[in-house]
Amino acid sequence: MTTKSYQRKPDWLKIKLSAGEEYTELKRLMRSQSLHTVCEEARCPNLHECWANRTATFMILGSVCTRACRFCAVNTGLPTELDLEEPERVAEAAAGMGLRHCVVTSVARDDLKDGGAAVFAATIQALRTRLPLCNIEVLIPDFMGNAQSLYTVLDAKPHILNHNLETVERLSDRVRSKAKYARSLELLGRSKEYNPAVPTKSSLMVGVGEEWAELLQAMDDLRGQDVNILTIGQYLQPSARHLTVARYYSPEEFAELKREGLGRGFRHVESGPLVRSSYHAHVQADAVLEGRQGETL
Repeated sequence: MTTKSYQRKPDWLKIKLSAGEEYTELKRLMRSQSLHTVCEEARCPNLHECWANRTATFMILGSVCTRACRFCAVNTGLPTELDLEEPERVAEAAAGMGLRHCVVTSVARDDLKDGGAAVFAATIQALRTRLPLCNIEVLIPDFMGNAQSLYTVLDAKPHILNHNLETVERLSDRVRSKAKYARSLELLGRSKEYNPAVPTKSSLMVGVGEEWAELLQAMDDLRGQDVNILTIGQYLQPSARHLTVARYYSPEEFAELKREGLGRGFRHVESGPLVRSSYHAHVQADAVLEGRQGETL
């Protein structure tokens, strides 16, 4: 099998890396607590910028995922045992950083009956205890459609519940391992039915072969589940074994996608080449939790 070569990245995707004092301190803090971040594991292009601003997305339930999505750089394999002290270490690190908005995500743990929902809940509770004024956002897997797992997370009272749709319906099975387009929409809708007060959020990546009309349909599908926040970013191929980039979208196209999203009623749309689900998450939270219409690209 011949592997396609990388496409040349356009100028607007060039990143200026900076390993300043804040970045170095945050990295030391993460290592001292034996914590994982999706920033590192998924090779996020905004890692240096976010860490320099003392924001990070904690990744719980280990660093090995039971799924092998074709866009994701996180390691796949047999997961390690659960670390029941992890929630307290996350809360301690978040307190040390003085966070006012904390994002918690995880690898998929299909080996666990609840998909790791109990650890999500414990992490939320630990954060609430240590940082009562901090907004807590969780980016959860689909829990294989287990409604009780979703309710376990919601009962812990996160401020925002995030689950990524990732791509359009036609490409979902090709791009995502085990996840189902309809199941993701069902989870987001079920969250609103169970607790309408918790804003919901989702993300789409572009450049994996979708058509423009399909992106608009995905937006409509998300709004059909009353999703409040949408993030849209460019897919970047992590390695030669991952999906190749079908094309790069221009900044003007991202601006148009933002207009389309806001026109459909999303309370906030973050759209840009380097946007990822947790990029400017505190800005998104402020826009929705304070009831304001977001306007920041």
